[in-house]
Amino acid sequence: PRVCVVGSGPAGFYTAQHILKHHGGALVDIYEKLPVPFGLVRFGVAPDHPEVKNVINTFTQTARSERCAYYGNVTVGRDVTVPELRQAYHAVVLSYGAEDNRVLGIPGENLPGVYSARAFVGWYNGLPENRDLKPDLSCETALILGHGNVALDIARILLSPLQLLRKTDITDSSLAALACSKVKRVWLVGRRGPLQVAFTIKELREMINLPGARAVLDPADFTGLEDAVKDAPRPRKRLTELMIKTALEKPAEVQAGAAAPRTWGLKFQRSPQEVLPSADGRRARGIRMALTRLEGSGDSAKAIPTEDVEELECGLVLSSIGYRSLPLDPAVPFDSQRGVIPNSSGRVEGVPGLYCSGWVKRGPTGVIITTMNDSFDTAQSVLEDLQGGVLDISPSREGFGVVESILRSRGVRPVSFSDWEKIDAAEVARGKAAGKPREKIVDPVEMLRIIGH
Repeated sequence: PRVCVVGSGPAGFYTAQHILKHHGGALVDIYEKLPVPFGLVRFGVAPDHPEVKNVINTFTQTARSERCAYYGNVTVGRDVTVPELRQAYHAVVLSYGAEDNRVLGIPGENLPGVYSARAFVGWYNGLPENRDLKPDLSCETALILGHGNVALDIARILLSPLQLLRKTDITDSSLAALACSKVKRVWLVGRRGPLQVAFTIKELREMINLPGARAVLDPADFTGLEDAVKDAPRPRKRLTELMIKTALEKPAEVQAGAAAPRTWGLKFQRSPQEVLPSADGRRARGIRMALTRLEGSGDSAKAIPTEDVEELECGLVLSSIGYRSLPLDPAVPFDSQRGVIPNSSGRVEGVPGLYCSGWVKRGPTGVIITTMNDSFDTAQSVLEDLQGGVLDISPSREGFGVVESILRSRGVRPVSFSDWEKIDAAEVARGKAAGKPREKIVDPVEMLRIIGH
């Protein structure tokens, strides 16, 4: 059987890995729109979290299997359609993730100084489409809307001492911009309360221990919460206890004459209503928020805006309220309300032989391990359908043989995995010269030049 996987992030690679491991004859081709593989492991994971990127070693082993092939620089839906792939393969798995972000839907969100978390993370991680972002870091106060791990990542990157960032694979240009940054206060704002934050204790602890930065949490926000979390699941309980402990700690007196350190804090039950423009209307100068009240409790609590509003001055607004998947091809059903492909255990509804895994299957939540389990689940559906005869493998399918001639007729040259390894070697060599693990190449044209395309 020939299987095609669209997308080379964790969802794509884990799906391929599981099929190859549990079916001794399957051939898997992975298609990726960028020349370089690994999706959010390369472009989402924070540069100062190198240990999370170790999964790349596993993915590389998968890609080097003689039953697996990687074709980068191929945009499915444009260079080759999903119906064309379904003609060429016995099964097609869509694992292309979430390439857009949710919008706030408030006045002023398009003002200069307002950025999506997705674009900002893409900028410091070298995602080609965000390489020219040039965020304005000339203000003292930044405000991040969202209480998830991505929001904490951004706050940490904004406030980290440069000597820590210099040793990471953060891009050269973003390091230069951060070196000139005036940001010294970061507020993380959420619509709900401390019991609903989505970040995890590891990321919070890392933020609390960040050198040269001090947490500013208001003890009043945590009144009575110790009792409220007595019976909560252990992770939620520990997370809340850490916030309470941090709120109650007296800051070590700032040494006489020492410059006040950078600060960060959490604000709760605030719903953004408008990004306020500067006097000349040319950029963001602050944000107006409605105070909210919570209906219900626990994870399902809803934030209802009240009449009370509050304004906060800030020259940089980062919206970290979630990523969003987009439809790939008119031939694929898509639920635009939920931003997912309608499916059952990864089987796309109404289209036999078509599957999905990862964020486009379940929505943009969870960490790499969540995506791994989810992808194994989809791969299992493919294997069951192969074994149960749901997928007819009697007609031979040409796989890449067919796709290659389609791509050639459209002037598209795919990038192989050994091509990627040349780009990888060039990045590592450039990084070595600068004393860091790698210096990412951010321009696809330059990537292609390195491999002689």
